[in-house]
Amino acid sequence: MVMATTASTAAHTSVTSVTLEVADTEAARRFYSAFGVDAYVHLRASDAHSTGFRGFTLALTVSGPATVDGFVGAAVAAGATVLKPAAKSMWGYSGVVRAPDGTIWKIATSEKKDTAPATREIDEIVLLVGVEAVKATKQFYVDRGLTVVKSFGGKYVEFAAGPSHPVKMALYKRRALAKEVGVPVDGTGSHRLVLGSTADACTDPDGFVWEAAA
Repeated sequence: MVMATTASTAAHTSVTSVTLEVADTEAARRFYSAFGVDAYVHLRASDAHSTGFRGFTLALTVSGPATVDGFVGAAVAAGATVLKPAAKSMWGYSGVVRAPDGTIWKIATSEKKDTAPATREIDEIVLLVGVEAVKATKQFYVDRGLTVVKSFGGKYVEFAAGPSHPVKMALYKRRALAKEVGVPVDGTGSHRLVLGSTADACTDPDGFVWEAAA
């Protein structure tokens, strides 16, 4: 599979915020502070119906296995459930947890051995959105001004992060994403996720909601 890249456009659109809709904002705030990712997400109270896989996951890239273990341990101590215990894989070392509010987080490193002590630093955070038709949804976002930085046919697309928010967004096949994080693919109701952008408000082909940045 050939990787394709595109140059940035004049009308560059980017993610400006990631808002998780939760039943209890104070409890969620305590969890995300203890987990160490509260700077990356906003929280909003919601009692919207949602069951099963919500169609997205947030992935942290960190420096080494000890740091993966540290983040997984902090999440579990704060109330998260382990979906996939941290372990080596072909691509490195990773673990997957589900926060008490239902959001799925993957913590990963490309390293298989520790070369330095554990830290609480995050190198990168990626919002992985599971979609039914990667190519069609890619075109939807390109038409809205997002810049593609990686594209692997109909399997994976990654967009550039914006200057005002460090979270990158990527598209993945919904079924493949569910398998990646260890949950059944079925899910109904709200995604419990709202994204802010530098473009106008919209809803994408898979029902993910975008709001215009304040």
